[in-house]
Amino acid sequence: MEKEREQEKEKARNKLQAKLFNMVSTGVTDSKLNQAYDIISTLALVINLVAAFAVTFDEVEAAHGPLLKFIEAVTVFFFAVDYVLRLFTAPQQYPNVPPGEAVRKYVTSGYGIIDLLSFLPYYLPAFFPAGVTVFRMFRVVRIFRLFRINAYSDSLSLIGKVIKRQKNQILASVFIIVLLILASSLCMYSVEHEAQPGVFKNAFSALWWATSTLLTVGYGDIYPITFLGQLLGIIITFLGVGLVAIPTGIISAGFIAEYQNAKKIEDVERQEDIHFIEVVMRGNDSWVGHMIKDVGMPHGTVIAIIQRGDDTIVPRGDVVIEEGDKLIICAESMSDDFLEDIKEIMLKKNHGWNGQKIKNLDISRQSFIILVDRHGKMLIPTGELVLQEGDKVLIYTKENARKYSHEALF
Repeated sequence: MEKEREQEKEKARNKLQAKLFNMVSTGVTDSKLNQAYDIISTLALVINLVAAFAVTFDEVEAAHGPLLKFIEAVTVFFFAVDYVLRLFTAPQQYPNVPPGEAVRKYVTSGYGIIDLLSFLPYYLPAFFPAGVTVFRMFRVVRIFRLFRINAYSDSLSLIGKVIKRQKNQILASVFIIVLLILASSLCMYSVEHEAQPGVFKNAFSALWWATSTLLTVGYGDIYPITFLGQLLGIIITFLGVGLVAIPTGIISAGFIAEYQNAKKIEDVERQEDIHFIEVVMRGNDSWVGHMIKDVGMPHGTVIAIIQRGDDTIVPRGDVVIEEGDKLIICAESMSDDFLEDIKEIMLKKNHGWNGQKIKNLDISRQSFIILVDRHGKMLIPTGELVLQEGDKVLIYTKENARKYSHEALF
């Protein structure tokens, strides 16, 4: 009996974690609660940043200082609550590791550090008054929370994808630039120090000149006056123009590759008739109360969408089916009354998805894979499923999911 109670508590805890995880996950808009939380968190960040800028104007601070401080206190408290919720839901973000390890992975992740520094420096002066200036500087980290907005736009996330894929080439080019800056600074110091001891008084002064010259800024506050120094400056300037263009070319090539990859996907995808059926769960149905992963689906079918009241739920494996749910089931074959077109991608020999796990694919955040047809066998697309040449991947968008969830298919 005690064991059953513990299992019920664990199930309720997991259900709460899953609901809160969907709520705090930016870009998951399958319910009004999740949408509202995204709007509130975005507004809190924008208002906080506006207040932070406004308080730097003396006249604004004199007129509205208490209001700006109140806005900062409220928004920072929201960031603290958001961080606690993300700690609590970390096991949902990292389901393949123990809960303690999941929390550690989130805390040490890039987003975890940004989330922590979004509120912690605000409260630290109460314990360490001497570090007020340093703590205030760390508040600038809050602006990096804006990167979460890229969950709404694949275009915004494209820059991150390109930099991540080309990071080795970019690092190599930056390493070469750093070496050239160091070499140029030492050469210029050797040539100009005797002629301008007050200007090129040490290697750092020459380093400032080399950096501003090689990066094509050229402030003009330090410049060579000897013939040899000017000749060296001309050579270094030409080298700088070429070297600075290297990272730009690498990133541009990355964008072109991403565009060509998208075009390749469009070339291989074709429209196929996929069939849907709507089923309403009654109290006596055997599926009620069971997780989707435990439900024995008929061969050739998969649950595409769950409509629960006003919420549209993406049917993850740990979602529990409840009484009153409308299940939109994708069937391999059905009468023509149930035909609807969705995207099907045929993975040919050179397709970029071959050999990749579904969880590692770069696909739109507004789309998800509902089925994989492998030589006539329908596979449920778990994150660990590795795609192979010849697979037919069926993709469904959230916009269509909403449409089909609100329209009767009979």
